[in-house]
Amino acid sequence: MKVTAIGTGYVGLVTGACLAEMGNHVVCLDVNEEKIRVLNAGEIPIHEPGLLEIVRRNVAAGRLQFTTDVDVAVSHGSILFIGVGTPPDEDGSADLQYVLAAARSIGARMTDYKVIVDKSTVPVGTADKVRAAVAEELAKRGADVAFSVVSNPEFLKEGAAVEDFLKPDRIIVGSDDEQATLFMRALYAPFTRNHDRMIVMDLRSAEFTKYAANAMLATRISFMNEMALLAEKVGADIELVRRGIGSDPRIGYSFLYAGAGYGGSCFPKDVKALVQAAQGEGIPLRVLTAVEEANERQKMLLVDKVVTRFGADLSGRHFGIWGLAFKPNTDDMREAPALVIVRELLARGATVAAYDPVAMTEARRILGETQGLRFCERAEQVLDGADALLLVTEWKEFKSPDFEAIKAKLKQPVVFDGRNQYEPGLMKAMGIEHYGIGRGLIPN
Repeated sequence: MKVTAIGTGYVGLVTGACLAEMGNHVVCLDVNEEKIRVLNAGEIPIHEPGLLEIVRRNVAAGRLQFTTDVDVAVSHGSILFIGVGTPPDEDGSADLQYVLAAARSIGARMTDYKVIVDKSTVPVGTADKVRAAVAEELAKRGADVAFSVVSNPEFLKEGAAVEDFLKPDRIIVGSDDEQATLFMRALYAPFTRNHDRMIVMDLRSAEFTKYAANAMLATRISFMNEMALLAEKVGADIELVRRGIGSDPRIGYSFLYAGAGYGGSCFPKDVKALVQAAQGEGIPLRVLTAVEEANERQKMLLVDKVVTRFGADLSGRHFGIWGLAFKPNTDDMREAPALVIVRELLARGATVAAYDPVAMTEARRILGETQGLRFCERAEQVLDGADALLLVTEWKEFKSPDFEAIKAKLKQPVVFDGRNQYEPGLMKAMGIEHYGIGRGLIPN
């Protein structure tokens, strides 16, 4: 099939590349000339495991191409995915200007039947706005061209997006048009051969499903973080508690890890947008408001632990940080807890040395040449002369470090474990002062 993906961020690029991998002819459009230059040079503008290989393979096969030419992109696809950004507005609601601009661009150029697919995470009712924008542009031209609007929200985890797309656990399609539904079934047929993973529903329910899913996952994280705070006070170990409650099939183990808070492009933005949408309907979402507040508090938890151990005035103190991205296997630092931690330590007079396996370029872009902050090229460099080590992102290379080397390089053997990667009993036995999240019960 001929497919156009509008936007070459996480959503648009992964969608376009993975659909090309299944034999479709895909054109990816972006107005950002630098992104298209990078893609046409055989590179990708984001870090996503497995994506570069798929992009290069399908470009070489002639099934995937990149352009800034809107005319070419619109005329090419029978199915056009809108995968542009929906950043939060000042009030927390989703900004739809890029989605609607894409819709107007389609309406201003289309000459035959199109299935227009909202792939971006958008508020309930966006499909109606997209339909109206396209219809308005057609009316300006005096053109009578049929089209359908479909909602097909993405459920891709950064760091595992390719795997999630190629092996989906569900494909949500919101459609009120039989022809459009048939197009979507044909497009996704290669992904549903062993059993039908497509769930077809009305447009508004599909739009709402995406927000509800992310809100539920964010709620699980904040719930466990709050339980960890209490576990620490009463002398329980939240890791043992996690295993205990996760064994209940009604609960399960996913997203039950206590830590330094969630970040990224989805959970913070989508929780805010859902809360804002509910306020517009006169329905306060008290649970989600608490989820958001708990997460903001959690991002400060490692700093609070540092202050408890070293005092409020950190002048003359130096700390090493492992991990800057909001999660492993990505260079995304949007809403990353590390940003809060670094800035707060610096504000209290400390100096910081930081390292991340892939997010260093992004970290330099966001934090710039900040006084007191030094970026390191290797993990062991952050340890030199540091008063303590803070583990913020649970990259694989941090899971089994050389603890003797850590002890030797640090001024004193103190580790603040923001992701509960290390067993408290083992750390104690090795002579390391260990501060985890909710690890109140320290074995003798």
